[in-house]
Amino acid sequence: MATTAPVLNESAPAAEYARLEERILARDQKRRQRRALPAHEAGPGRHRDHPRDRAHPRAVHARAVPPAARTTASSGFVNNDHCLLSERVGLPLRSMIRPELAWLPMAQTVWYMPTGLDPWNQLIGKAPGHYTRLYDIKVNATPPMPERHWPDQAPVQVEGSLRERLNHWLTLVQRGEVLESYRVFLGLMQDVPNRRHVLAQLAFAGLIDVQDRMWHNRSYTHRPQGVPGPRHHRARRRDRLGPGARRALCGVPDIAVGPRWYSSYEVGCNVTQNLLDGRDAELLRQDTPLTPAEEAMLVDVITRQREFSVIDAVVALLKAGRSARRILDAIQIAAAQVILETGEPNNYSMAQHGYEYCNTVGWFYDAFDHPHRLKLLFVAALFINRGAEHQANTPGNGRRAIAPPQGSEGWSAREILDKLERALLALRADESVDLTAAYLKGGHDRAPSSRCWRPRRARSATIPHNQELGLCTLEDYLHTRAHDRDRLLLASAQHTAGHRKYGDPLEAYRRFAEAMGLDDR
Repeated sequence: MATTAPVLNESAPAAEYARLEERILARDQKRRQRRALPAHEAGPGRHRDHPRDRAHPRAVHARAVPPAARTTASSGFVNNDHCLLSERVGLPLRSMIRPELAWLPMAQTVWYMPTGLDPWNQLIGKAPGHYTRLYDIKVNATPPMPERHWPDQAPVQVEGSLRERLNHWLTLVQRGEVLESYRVFLGLMQDVPNRRHVLAQLAFAGLIDVQDRMWHNRSYTHRPQGVPGPRHHRARRRDRLGPGARRALCGVPDIAVGPRWYSSYEVGCNVTQNLLDGRDAELLRQDTPLTPAEEAMLVDVITRQREFSVIDAVVALLKAGRSARRILDAIQIAAAQVILETGEPNNYSMAQHGYEYCNTVGWFYDAFDHPHRLKLLFVAALFINRGAEHQANTPGNGRRAIAPPQGSEGWSAREILDKLERALLALRADESVDLTAAYLKGGHDRAPSSRCWRPRRARSATIPHNQELGLCTLEDYLHTRAHDRDRLLLASAQHTAGHRKYGDPLEAYRRFAEAMGLDDR
């Protein structure tokens, strides 16, 4: 992996982080979390370039980068995106929860890190971690040290304009040239004035790699490819590290590891060229919002009809002068509806990752002026459409009426929130959604700083990555201009209470509460 550059003027003692890294690599959860607390408290919680922000990529990936997704006889895939995603969510979540819990999301990340170490050897049964449940692995013995699967590489400079160099790198990725694409990317990152364009192309490479089918397809579960996780989300996490981005190159090689799927993006390209005359730049300048009827139409088409109708609906809205970004808002509402129609805890995979994909496309639209981002509208809409079809044909799912509990109109905001918190922690999804509906119907404070949107939901995450899925809906609620934006909050409650948990969901919280002297109630 990329060599971590020397860090100057660190405000936190380097020794604390060295000990934290040592405990992470040794998979020592108890001592690791105790080490994390003094490390966190040693310096300010800065968003960028803080030592704790480097502990993750340095400890988890620089010495344990897997060869990304490889199939086994049972069609399982590698899972190592959760750790980066957990740290991604831990930063903004600090402002959404009570002050005394501000460090809990990061403590949960540290708690989870060993399950992301060397996921390839996990997958084939040679190392403990998230995939231990698939094998008869003894976990009471000293675990092996993580294995490095990709060697360090030297930067390679290529000639040509910036656009030519970026496209050359993307071509290498699409060809599966893992090491050569990595060398070229390292060279591109040395062009500091254009680094943001490079990061945009990195995120774009993940966003266009989306599988084109779901039914009876195991590969959609938490794999470092295409949609469900890592490629686009890791690219997003890497961008958040700012100017010191060479520390975040730990996951770049897996962008080029197969299998890769570009057929949905090809649909976007062909539709944009053949039905919209290749007018990407012109269409991206449109700023007319959707009417409530147009939004409802698009949500219905995406969640109830076939892909032909989905493409026709998006094309019609663009031709009518509607804003691409506002169309994306409506696609996010459709993704939230798919979550709300998910029933069994084990059925959330496509629903939750579909929403997270749309959240990331929204971030990409707001962060970069990439010339091909219009085509991602079709990728996102088709992804959610396939997810809706998948959920509709999976037992245990289905639509249900959402109704505030009887008598809730007489409850105060505090009473509703107390009941909501208990329902969330008890994993009662339907009740959580209905209580959220009661809160919204009562016209109570919806600000993210209100107690409604900072309950102890941060406590319940054995896989902290799943914190991000609930947070995505809250992030989008703050920015969306969709008419049915309340559906995002309903979906947040549904997912937080309903998705599959592993082990004891509150174990990390209880250890944190004990270490910090909190009243565990």
